[in-house]
Amino acid sequence: MTDANEPAPNVDDQSQPVAPPPAPAAPPMPVGAAVPAYAGAVGPAPLGKIRSTGTCFLLTIVTLGFYSWYWYYATHDEMKRHTGDGIGGGLALVLAIFVGIVMPFLNSNEVGRLYERRGQAKPVSAMTGLWALLLGWFFFVGLIVWFVKTNGALNDYWRSLGAQG
Repeated sequence: MTDANEPAPNVDDQSQPVAPPPAPAAPPMPVGAAVPAYAGAVGPAPLGKIRSTGTCFLLTIVTLGFYSWYWYYATHDEMKRHTGDGIGGGLALVLAIFVGIVMPFLNSNEVGRLYERRGQAKPVSAMTGLWALLLGWFFFVGLIVWFVKTNGALNDYWRSLGAQG
């Protein structure tokens, strides 16, 4: 039974429902724009801290290398919070403690991916970690070259997004 006030359905109408037009594509992000950290995040992604390369060296020497573990934790945590991707600080710390030889490769790779996500050339990559491996024990020259390149690229990335330090 139908209500007397409701119009009877039109049996002869064979039109199909029309889908709404697709939403317009988002404009490309400008080069200096911050990438949202997680899907559904409101506002810009958190930026990382700029760390002086010289201060990091000094702290690593004074703490007998323990600062390097903190540096791996902090930088990977910041990159993960910024992009929502990567290994994060906790896993970086565990890897640094137990299989530290992989960290120069992982760290440089993640820093390079920050640039790649913005459509820029990667200033460092996993291959940059070879400096640490091949020349690492030759008066620490390789480790120094690797760290200067990687920390410098990370600092430049954060500065390009407006980080101060």
